[in-house]
Amino acid sequence: MVTKQFSGSPDEADLRRADSLAREIFSDIANKWSFLIIEALGERTLRFTELRNEIEGISHKMLTQNLRMLERNGLVERRVHPTVPPRVEYTLTESGQGLRATVDGMCDWTHRYLSHIDAARRRFDV
Repeated sequence: MVTKQFSGSPDEADLRRADSLAREIFSDIANKWSFLIIEALGERTLRFTELRNEIEGISHKMLTQNLRMLERNGLVERRVHPTVPPRVEYTLTESGQGLRATVDGMCDWTHRYLSHIDAARRRFDV
């Protein structure tokens, strides 16, 4: 896999700047639905309904919005097959697979520290 380096201005890649492209991208992908969609797609191609069934609690509207955003950012590829009715499938792109490694790490972290976080919340809420 070839990693492409960002060649724009350093300001565009600075997450601390409110007007940076990096912050805009980070804001797009750093939400629970995006993470869950990326995790669900993993190394599989799924149809919309299959993806919705994989992610408990996501509405049709939220899945549609997040898939469009992920497609816009080049993380998900949408493929429409010319059938009646049309069959639409979603799969991760190369950059989506790259982000998946980070998402997998966050899922592992969550599993590892879930009991610690739960205990901290209970102590705090007392």
